[in-house]
Amino acid sequence: MVEPIFDYQFRLILIGDSTVGKSSLLKYFTDGKFAEVSDPTVGVDFFARLIEVKNGTRIKLQLWDTAGQERFRSITKSYYRNSVGALLVYDVTNRASFENIPHWMTEAKRHIEPHSPVFALVGCKVDLVKSGVPREVSLESATEFAQRHGIFHIETSARTGHNVEAAFTAVTQEVYNRILSGEYKVEDGWDGIKAGFVRPSGMDFNLVEAEPAKSTCC
Repeated sequence: MVEPIFDYQFRLILIGDSTVGKSSLLKYFTDGKFAEVSDPTVGVDFFARLIEVKNGTRIKLQLWDTAGQERFRSITKSYYRNSVGALLVYDVTNRASFENIPHWMTEAKRHIEPHSPVFALVGCKVDLVKSGVPREVSLESATEFAQRHGIFHIETSARTGHNVEAAFTAVTQEVYNRILSGEYKVEDGWDGIKAGFVRPSGMDFNLVEAEPAKSTCC
């Protein structure tokens, strides 16, 4: 019996201010370890990983890490359109990064239209709070924002791995649920969701193997 390498491919984008932890979050999710030194993203970095949703369906995630700096906006905007999900990332020790989330959300909606993306609000660096750094974004205020907009919210730490897997899994599961409900479909000309590929006979398969990162810039 021929098994699929993956059943669907979903394209997700991480957006938020510079230095909030987007790259570290992605590197932990794809490599399973924390990067002690992480240079600011220049333009867009690309990662990929295969995971399974609850019924065993295999999903390949294309993960696009965007630069938060204003000078790269013209580059990163072109990557919104073909995304089906967006992780809105902020730093729990940086109030300004949370206050800018509505801007990032509005920008994503505008550029992803006519499709309606799955959003998740992701707080990073909770390990810093436990080590004594003052928390500037309360769990209650972030939860209230998420509930008001009808989106998923979770707090994470790329240093310890706390809730990193859960953040990406939640978005992936919701996209798949919308496929099952008929809200999302595979469409020609849209890379947000693509049909999968079958595995040639004798080819080995590693569910958690990540592809190397690629950087796209000016």
